[in-house]
Amino acid sequence: MTPAARLQAAIEVLATILDDRRPAADALKTWGQAHRFAGSGDRAAIGGLVFDALRRKASSAYLMDAETPRAVALGMLKRERGLESEAIAKLASGVQYAPAVLSDDERKRLDSTTLDDAPPHIAGDYPEWLDGAFAQSFGDKRAEEGAALASRAPLDLRVNTLKGERDKAAGQLADLKPEVTPWSPWGLRIMLGAEAKAPPVHAEPAFIKGLIEVQDEGSQLAALFSGAAPGEQVLDLCAGAGGKTLALAAMMANKGQLFATDDDKRRLAPIHDRLSRSGARNVQVRTPKSIHTEIDDLKGRMDLVLIDAPCTGTGAWRRNPDAKWRMRPGALEQRLMEQAGILDRAVEFLKPGGRIAYITCSLLEAENGAQVRGFLARHPGFAAEPAGETVKALGTSAAVFAKAARLGPEGILMTPKSTGTDGFFVAVLRRS
Repeated sequence: MTPAARLQAAIEVLATILDDRRPAADALKTWGQAHRFAGSGDRAAIGGLVFDALRRKASSAYLMDAETPRAVALGMLKRERGLESEAIAKLASGVQYAPAVLSDDERKRLDSTTLDDAPPHIAGDYPEWLDGAFAQSFGDKRAEEGAALASRAPLDLRVNTLKGERDKAAGQLADLKPEVTPWSPWGLRIMLGAEAKAPPVHAEPAFIKGLIEVQDEGSQLAALFSGAAPGEQVLDLCAGAGGKTLALAAMMANKGQLFATDDDKRRLAPIHDRLSRSGARNVQVRTPKSIHTEIDDLKGRMDLVLIDAPCTGTGAWRRNPDAKWRMRPGALEQRLMEQAGILDRAVEFLKPGGRIAYITCSLLEAENGAQVRGFLARHPGFAAEPAGETVKALGTSAAVFAKAARLGPEGILMTPKSTGTDGFFVAVLRRS
């Protein structure tokens, strides 16, 4: 397919996503099934165009003064890809399979319109109804934080120290040119271009043998900050597919006991194969039966309860840019109730002196600091560990990280702009 044909295909996929409110991955898969002639390179390039357009949907529509799929795609070429109007006109040429020729108004807007006077939610490419929440979290910097959250994410890998060291993994992945992550002692990073196909990491021998897992550096740090140690009794209360469970198991060096559960047994399904591959031997998966979680025998026994809380996922928008445009206000209220309930539930599993590691992949204060303050008000026997103490787990990098991240009285907030990770909040709540 020509670059112009790829652009037209991206506009068609965007129409399906925006008109039918379909997840981008589903819409791209449907398009690929209906256009078997498109090769893997074509599909990757079209996917790149679609995801870039969704990342910059608000600002691209603002530049073009229209919210149509075509306007968003054309605006993105200027906003994200940095193309001049002449280069865009060569793509929108009107020839076979190419988008229609640029109108005089489209060319004028591409040449002259800027974001200099755009409101924060436009410059930051997030939904307008969330502007108050972003202002609460970031104040006058909210447009910059939003813009960073709309950037492309790298591919981060966590080296499983039960199977080997980071240098060993980097050597086995040398053809992918991995870089050491800035903060995580276990991380490797693979940078991806705008139209590059994601490398088939799952087919790499290092992955098959359990030496590496795909995990954002921020998620790795969230596990690290929990302080899980060999010999402890640990409960991962919202384990899901097991990403943080695996990191905790490696931190514990197969000593002590780690229990993994989740209210939704479907989310737990992948964890068994991942554990088998990882070499973790100190993990018990407690799959819920009916509405019961099968963990009552753990009450009062745990040194650590880790809560990877259900949240709005605003911190993961780099990887799921369509999710921010499908999110609705009711979702936030629902998540706040769920988070408070899980925090309260965790208390009964802790022994005296135990701790809760409360984690979200959200940037919203309501889900982070405010949620912690509410918990502490309900449970006066707990106190938030000073964030400066928590980050000492990074060793020699702690001081630099403390200046980059946002450390508050309730916990640590990482963002794409501040730490180069996905957005994560971590609070450690200690029982007296």
